[in-house]
Amino acid sequence: MNGQLLQEYEDGCRTFEGLRDAAVAHTARLIAGAGLNIHHVTARVKKRASLEDKLRRKPGRYASLADVTDLVAVRVITYFESDVGVVSRLLEEHHEIDWENSIDKSKMHDPDRFGYMGVHYVVQVGPDSPDLSEFAGLKFEVQIRSILQHAWAEIEHDLGYKNREAIPREVQRRFYRLAGLLEMADEEFMTLHRLSQQYAATLPARVVDAPDAVFVDAPSMKHLLGVAPVRDLDQQVAAALNVLLLTDWPDPERPQRLASLLHYVGVHSVGALQKELRRHEGEVVRFASLLLPRLREAWTPAGGARPGTSVVHYALLRACGNPSLDPHEIVSMLDLRGVLSGDQLVAAVREAYAQVMADGSARVG
Repeated sequence: MNGQLLQEYEDGCRTFEGLRDAAVAHTARLIAGAGLNIHHVTARVKKRASLEDKLRRKPGRYASLADVTDLVAVRVITYFESDVGVVSRLLEEHHEIDWENSIDKSKMHDPDRFGYMGVHYVVQVGPDSPDLSEFAGLKFEVQIRSILQHAWAEIEHDLGYKNREAIPREVQRRFYRLAGLLEMADEEFMTLHRLSQQYAATLPARVVDAPDAVFVDAPSMKHLLGVAPVRDLDQQVAAALNVLLLTDWPDPERPQRLASLLHYVGVHSVGALQKELRRHEGEVVRFASLLLPRLREAWTPAGGARPGTSVVHYALLRACGNPSLDPHEIVSMLDLRGVLSGDQLVAAVREAYAQVMADGSARVG
């Protein structure tokens, strides 16, 4: 019997590989469509040696190859434990689940053990299954874990402990201690995630109502790049250079860089930044219009001015006018090295600054 099942496996291997690829793509689309950010989705087809070992360990259990429900297995790793439930509900809503062979281990673990609390679903592919109809009649397993549950399971497996009885009594206490720490860490990560979302959601109102009480950080800078006075001053700089403002420029690290830059020059609140930009509006535009033509190699490949360019030029102005600040530090924070050296960049900055100051003196005279 085992020989016949193994031959069926060999004959169907190409089909299983096709199901694996289709199941990964479909699961990833399902999760992305729900707006959920996860760590990764992977899949595998059970190796022949693993199947042979499984059949040998459980003689008579599998009457046909269809009874082996994990020939194709998809693994979903979420960042947060709460998202395990979200992915589970997505699968239940979009697939027929073989409940007899599915296990939610998070509901059956012992109270003193974090352990392997992932969810195992066996999906029955039907003729109407989206993206998978050509594999109707087959099944595949979906394992869903948080990243900490995944770490636990992988390390536990590497140590060779498949169940509690396998753990020497001398090390059980340390397992329990670690279990508590991991469970607390999972909960704290979920709390941090929730607080971060709440913070971002309340930013627009707080920036309007009490800007002096809003700290300059990555989330607040991300918000400020799309509103006045930063957006308006960016537009003025772009107009002075006769280029577009790249409002959709893909640089997720830029808000953090700008926040670090502002802290370096002594601006720590949104209110202070707004006042400074309005106060130095003319100088910022003039400085940018003098400096950027000197540095075309560093910015023209982007095709325009990047969001936050007014903040960058304000900080450079402040650094040039304050002996305790170093423009080299700003160049380093913004990661502007590459086409030009740091010394070349700073030399151009100081030349443009001297011209702005000279223009100011001439107007006063």
